[in-house]
Amino acid sequence: MLSKESIQFLADLKANNNRDWFLANKKRYETYKADYHKLVADFLDAMKPLDPSLEMLEVKNCTFRINRDIRFSKDKSPYKDHMGLWFSSGAKGANRAGYYIHISPTESFIAGGFYQPDNDELKKVRKEIVFFYDDLEAIVNDKNFKSIYKKLERNENNSLKTMPKGYEKDHPAIEFLKLKSFTASHKFDVSEVTQQDFVSKTTKKLIVLKPLVDFVNRALTSEES
Repeated sequence: MLSKESIQFLADLKANNNRDWFLANKKRYETYKADYHKLVADFLDAMKPLDPSLEMLEVKNCTFRINRDIRFSKDKSPYKDHMGLWFSSGAKGANRAGYYIHISPTESFIAGGFYQPDNDELKKVRKEIVFFYDDLEAIVNDKNFKSIYKKLERNENNSLKTMPKGYEKDHPAIEFLKLKSFTASHKFDVSEVTQQDFVSKTTKKLIVLKPLVDFVNRALTSEES
């Protein structure tokens, strides 16, 4: 769980996203950061027994710096006004599927899968789909998956309108092969993060995504030696 003070810090930061305010509230930030890291540690304790691929993760592997990279952004706000937790088996420099928690006073959600892979990674996932699409069908049709996440996310930014080159137009997995990201998400109210059972309840929902995470990571690592 998080303290209400941490949620209030994020709300105040959103309203005062500038360096002067941040420096004046440095003590609040340090308290928030400790709360953040404690939450990550609690999730690691809960997730590792359920997904052994996360066993080597430490808190520092699952957190994000509060400073935004504004070099190529029109939004020059210097700080992130949300909390992000990322759990993935990928070693440094290796992109892998994983689990994500996004906490914000205005929008909070859990998610998992593989977001915006590069071309080589996308080809590997599509190859896995071509040969083992029945596995992916079973994953997204699982009753627990459907009850929480409904389906894989599909929108104009993460899906092609037509079949990608090199694939049969009548392939039974055509809708999966059009995807450019393989993710699912579920929104929740930020008030839930201050409840004692937040970690246990959220872990149960996140681990439903393990088959999807495993499917993608199998594709990414099957040709590695």
